[in-house]
Amino acid sequence: MYMIESKGGAIACMLLALLFLGTWPAIMTLTERRGRLPQHTYLDYTLTNLLAAVIIALTLGEIGPSRPNFFTQLSQDNWQSVMFAMAGGIVLSLGNLATQYAWAYVGLSVTEVITASITVVIGTTLNYFLDDRINRAEVLFPGVACFLIAVCFGSAVHKSNAADNKTKLQDFKSLETTSSFEMETISASNGLTKGKAKEGTAAFLIELEKQRAIKVFGKSTIIGLVITFFAGICFSLFSPAFNLATNDQWHTLKHGVPKLNVYTAFFYFSISAFVVALILNIRFLYWPILGLPRSSFKAYLNDWNGRGWSFLAGFLCGFGNGLQFMGGQAAGYAAADAVQALPLVSTFWGILLFGEYRRSSRKTYTLLISMLLMFIVAVAVLMASSGHRK
Repeated sequence: MYMIESKGGAIACMLLALLFLGTWPAIMTLTERRGRLPQHTYLDYTLTNLLAAVIIALTLGEIGPSRPNFFTQLSQDNWQSVMFAMAGGIVLSLGNLATQYAWAYVGLSVTEVITASITVVIGTTLNYFLDDRINRAEVLFPGVACFLIAVCFGSAVHKSNAADNKTKLQDFKSLETTSSFEMETISASNGLTKGKAKEGTAAFLIELEKQRAIKVFGKSTIIGLVITFFAGICFSLFSPAFNLATNDQWHTLKHGVPKLNVYTAFFYFSISAFVVALILNIRFLYWPILGLPRSSFKAYLNDWNGRGWSFLAGFLCGFGNGLQFMGGQAAGYAAADAVQALPLVSTFWGILLFGEYRRSSRKTYTLLISMLLMFIVAVAVLMASSGHRK
């Protein structure tokens, strides 16, 4: 199997993982905003997410002189470590599923900020002690503090942007009670030109609400925040579970049984994530949540609108997670949690693709810039804490 041995190689893996893990949520959000049911999107996503793990296992897990390789470990008596890997896959799948609904309620940027910060505060601390302190604490924990500051800025950004949107929509009592004439009149005075609303205007927000799959007007953002914090707790546990699977710090394996390599662990990790996602999303097809319309497995199979994007999201997430684990195995999983600075990438896509924060107040822009700067500092500091696993 192929092993990352240098600190530079580990940091390269982390940076590439940061790009991938920050991009796939934007793609999932894009399909939802175009009206595709999140159940359909997630079923497509989970297929290619598993396929990415299989590709990694059959290539990197088999090449190179290091042993044991992927196929060898499938027949070894290592079920204890396999259970840790599968537990990590389960909590990650639950977290990803939850964020898909949270994005609609509180926005892509804020969701990623809160979940990433919870993940770093809890997950990084656990990984630091599990890895027997191979990461430099005097560097690592100031980086964690930067994430805490970033989440405070993120909450302030959400509150300020929500107030901005409320001001834009103050002429609208609700979508249901606004007549067609009123809609046309107010839309014309709020940015609707040549049949298309300008991003950031009241008309744009209304058009978005009409075409998206998850309707959020008139619903409390508290729902979205509760879902977001649940997702953050799930995300904070998957990396420590994977760490236990590959390094056996609790000495659960029998004497002489090799530890799981990162590729075999990732394969089992992805299998459990796939099974959980499959079961829950098929259930949500027939018994949907949050007011979504009922669907069916047949309707899912016939829904090709946005399927290619959903497949791409699954590949990006799968390869991103694999790269994060490869970097963590080499330089410490606490340092690899730097990839949780993915709001740097997600916010860029949120602004570029979805018009988030367009025509917002100066206060919102100031808070947004402050948040992003804190994430840049945090990712630099966490990567600087990288150690070397012997």
